[in-house]
Amino acid sequence: MTILVTGGAGFIGSNFVLDWFKSSDEPIVNLDALTYAGNLANLAALQGDARHVFVKGDIGDRALVDSLLAAHRPRACLHFAAESHVDRSIHGPGAFMKTNVEGTFTLLEAARAYWGGLQPDAKAGFRFHHVSTDEVYGSLKPDAPAFTETHPYEPNSPYSASKAASDHLVRAWHHTYGLPVVTTNCSNNYGPYHFPEKLIPLMIVNALAGKPLPIYGDGQQVRDWLFVNDHCSAIRAVLAGGRLGETYNIGGWNEKTNHEIVHRVCALLDELRPSAAGPHTRLITHVTDRPGHDRRYAIDARKIERELGWRPAETFETGIRKTVQWYLDHADWVADVQSGAYRAWVDKQYG
Repeated sequence: MTILVTGGAGFIGSNFVLDWFKSSDEPIVNLDALTYAGNLANLAALQGDARHVFVKGDIGDRALVDSLLAAHRPRACLHFAAESHVDRSIHGPGAFMKTNVEGTFTLLEAARAYWGGLQPDAKAGFRFHHVSTDEVYGSLKPDAPAFTETHPYEPNSPYSASKAASDHLVRAWHHTYGLPVVTTNCSNNYGPYHFPEKLIPLMIVNALAGKPLPIYGDGQQVRDWLFVNDHCSAIRAVLAGGRLGETYNIGGWNEKTNHEIVHRVCALLDELRPSAAGPHTRLITHVTDRPGHDRRYAIDARKIERELGWRPAETFETGIRKTVQWYLDHADWVADVQSGAYRAWVDKQYG
């Protein structure tokens, strides 16, 4: 038995791969193109581990995907691979359309061909698990109910529009072709190995370097925050017991404003790594808001709890403390990511 993971060197994907091997010896074939946010250093603990087969490649390469499916005969495909940064999607939407839309289409077609050729028992057990985001639902008013799985799609950025398109493709391949799919839409993840362009790691890294801590607009944008290991456990639960064709929202039950997040990070750094220059909040700088910035996301995660018994294990307080401590303990990882040293190694290693 084997599973195929796409994007398994990225933030969520690498955490999933590491988490998987804590409780399973089932091998993983890990397909990742190693773009700027993919980092093999995340998986250093698995070097030499025969259970982990890493393949550098693009999900849009149909011949490569076909060959991996034929050679490894996975029982499931977990599709994490995506371009995922809103700011980058505003400046360069083309890459998001290519990976998130065209790449998902290619992967679905390869999975459909592979699944169609399986023997009846293997065919019945196969799963295509699509990992998506709550941003496809758009923006909520302050007093509006949280997103449920039936909330209409209203994406407002090139990133969220590309993920919404991929969700629709996955749904269509199930209803038209019968491909056995499940989709999960998660809230904002945080935790170890998070590339330092996103809010929480950016604040940690900048604060430690004495650099400005930029907050968009008034900082009152609200997000639900999910510790990445909780997300991994939810994905395992859906893979094991999710109903075919269904969507499951995964959230942390932690609505926080960006202002609250930055102040909590600063308070933890004041405690764990105080600066001689004074409280880290001195570095906070409000900058021009991003175009079309969604005001609030909130996840209603009652369906996954009701059907599969999943709830997050971490509160925001326990999760954010673990996250800040991880960055303090892994300064070398941060330095390599910022310097591009790991990308130079990848070029040398893989040509």
